Amino acid sequence: MGITRSRMHKKKHTGAKIHIHQKKRKFELGRIPANTKLAFGERRVRPVRTMGGHKKWRALRLDTGNFSWGSEGVTRRVHILDVVYNSTNNELVRTKTLVKGCIVAIDANPFRTWYYKHYGVQLGRHIVVKRKGMVLKKKKDSKGAPVKKKKKEFKKPKVTKTMLRKWAKRSKDRQLDDDLKAQFRNGTGKLLAQISSRPGQVGRADGYILEGKELEFYQKKVDKKKKKV
Repeated sequence: MGITRSRMHKKKHTGAKIHIHQKKRKFELGRIPANTKLAFGERRVRPVRTMGGHKKWRALRLDTGNFSWGSEGVTRRVHILDVVYNSTNNELVRTKTLVKGCIVAIDANPFRTWYYKHYGVQLGRHIVVKRKGMVLKKKKDSKGAPVKKKKKEFKKPKVTKTMLRKWAKRSKDRQLDDDLKAQFRNGTGKLLAQISSRPGQVGRADGYILEGKELEFYQKKVDKKKKKV
C-alpha cells in the first residue's frame, strides 16, 4: 500500500465508518519525510518529479543556508553549526534534523565582518568555530614535527577619511538589540536563528536571525533545556 492523504480510511466525526467507493488517486499521493540532517561539509539534494512534470528538491544533507538580519536588511550565506531547539520533538534536536521552524546556531563571523565594514564597530573578536566532525589539519615541518603557530593579532584595515564620514552618518540611526550584542561578544561565535524554508520541499535551509522578544523567548527555552541536562 502507498502513502495516501485521502480521508477515506478515517471515520466521520460521529464515529461512523466511511464507505470507500473509489480507489486511491494520484493527486492524493503522500511521500515519506525527507528528515534532512545537518552534516558538516556535505550537501546532498535530490530532485523529485511531481504532478504535472514539476520538481521538488528533497534535501537529505545540508550544512549551510542563507540567513537574513532583519533589522539591518542584510543576508549572508553562513554555516549551520547545530540544532538547539525544536518545539515539536526533542528527538529532532538529538538527531540534528533540519525542519521549518527549528532553532539553530549559525556562524556569527560573516555578520560581524559586515557590521564592522558598514558601521566601523567591532562586535567581539573573529572566532574559528570548530564543529563536530570538523578536522583542522596541523602543519608539519620537513622532519614531521608539528609547527607551532604564532598568535596573530587582529589588525584593523586602514581607515580613510571618506570611510569615517560614512560611518559617522550611518551611526546616527544605529541600534543593536542587547541580547543580540551579548551573543556577538560572549566568545562562542554563534547566533541563534530560525529556519523559515522547507528543506524537504525546496532543498535549502534558509532563515533569519532571532531578535527582540522572539530571541528572548527562545533563549529562555534553550537555557531551560541546558539546566535539565
